[in-house]
Order: sequence, then C-alpha cells, then structure tokens
Amino acid sequence: MALEPQITFHNLDTSDAVKQQVEGRVAELEQFFDRIIACKVVIETSHHAHRQGRLFHVSVHLTVPGSEIVVNRDPSEHHAHEDVRVAVRDAFDATRRQLEDYVRRFRGQTKIHEPQDTGRIVRLFPDRDYGFLVTPSGEEIYMHRNCVANEGFDQLRVGDEVRYVVHPGEGEHGPQASTVISMAKRHSV
Repeated sequence: MALEPQITFHNLDTSDAVKQQVEGRVAELEQFFDRIIACKVVIETSHHAHRQGRLFHVSVHLTVPGSEIVVNRDPSEHHAHEDVRVAVRDAFDATRRQLEDYVRRFRGQTKIHEPQDTGRIVRLFPDRDYGFLVTPSGEEIYMHRNCVANEGFDQLRVGDEVRYVVHPGEGEHGPQASTVISMAKRHSV
C-alpha cells in the first residue's frame, strides 16, 4: 500500500483489527484509482450508550486531483452500526461509490444524454407493432412498439406530439427511433 491513511479513534481505544480493515479498504480504493493523494479516517462513538449499545460513526476524507470526497456515515440509531466493522464497511462502500463517480467524471466517461428532438405521429400500424413519426423538417422516422416509453404505444394517436431519439444507423425502414416519449396529455372521462 503506497498511501498511508491517517486513522483517528475518538472516544474508543485504538484497535489493530479495525486499523487493518481500514488499511485494506484504502488499498482496494488505491487499486481502483492510483492517484489518491491523501486519506483521513475518523472512527468515533459517543460516550453514552443508546438503547442497546454504542453506535459508531465513521468518516472518510479522500483528497484526489482537483477534488475531495467526504463520506460521513452517521448511524443515527442504525443498530448494525453497533459493530464497528459494519460501520467501517458501510463508510468505505459509500466512499467507493463516490470515487467511482469522480473517476468517471475525471476520465470524461460521464454519460451524456442524447438530445431529444420533437416530432409528430403520422402513421400507426398497431396490428404490426410499428408506426412513423415526422420531424419538423419533414423526414419520416420508423418507430417500433418497443421503443415507446412506458409501454405507451397503444395510447399513441396520429397527430400526437412526441420527443424522440434516432438510433445511429438505419434499419430496413430507414431512420429508426430508439426512444419515443409521448407529449400528449390524455384526460380520463
């Protein structure tokens, strides 16, 4: 382990077993992302016992290039956190999730949602599970029942306005929608 975490215990005795658990979890984080600059971990408990026992609070503070990741696992009566090992596990699981999000942003892998254009339904063939929509420029786009959000194909009507995303490439019917969302507001009588 290249990174030596700073581990602090408050209101409880230092535990070699817990230190080893923390060091192991930090090593796992380093294997996932080897550019962690610093890691501080605070494990504490209050002086007074709750209904059944002492609850442990664990905070993890990672310094990474251009950012910091801070996780505070406050048990607030979560009785699984009467076991310090469970509290440490939960804190590091949350830290791992935040680090994964950071790494995706850091590497530019954040999912960018495709823009949704608007169009209008021009033809429907419910017995064959498909139809066509037309774009504002007049281009027709094929759409299959399965691409309509919320299983809404049967609620579509000719003339309804929809938002859509075109699938890259063309199908046998030309340009094809990968997602269609109805913008029609139906009122039940």
